[in-house]
Amino acid sequence: MSKRTVYTNVTPRASLAIASRTANATVNGASVDRNVGGDMHRSAMVVVHTGTITDGTHTIEVQDSDDNSTFTAVADQYLQGTEPAIGATDDDKLFVIGYTGERRYLRVSVTTAGATGGGTLGAVILLGEPRRGPVSHT
Repeated sequence: MSKRTVYTNVTPRASLAIASRTANATVNGASVDRNVGGDMHRSAMVVVHTGTITDGTHTIEVQDSDDNSTFTAVADQYLQGTEPAIGATDDDKLFVIGYTGERRYLRVSVTTAGATGGGTLGAVILLGEPRRGPVSHT
């Protein structure tokens, strides 16, 4: 089998659990270590998947950290694409944001405002360009 396939070069990790976002609050997703198995991945992509969005605005933010403790918003210069503000017209959509920064840890955060019914969404982080491959999916 070739080492040059998506399956052998991309490691998926869940960050923001799929859930109904009804509270007007900020939820931080789980952190994702880019150094999976001691094999630092050189790039990443966030994929946000929505279900039904009834109301409110659900603003996505990609955050990074050197120490897995203090997370800050990623500067725009390290993002490819735009962090979405998801609304009622965004049912069943995918939003993609690339990350080109150098920090080890990533996570996805969502801030919900103006919601009564809210919306369902989640996010995964795809880690790419490992120093060594193929990646393990076990």
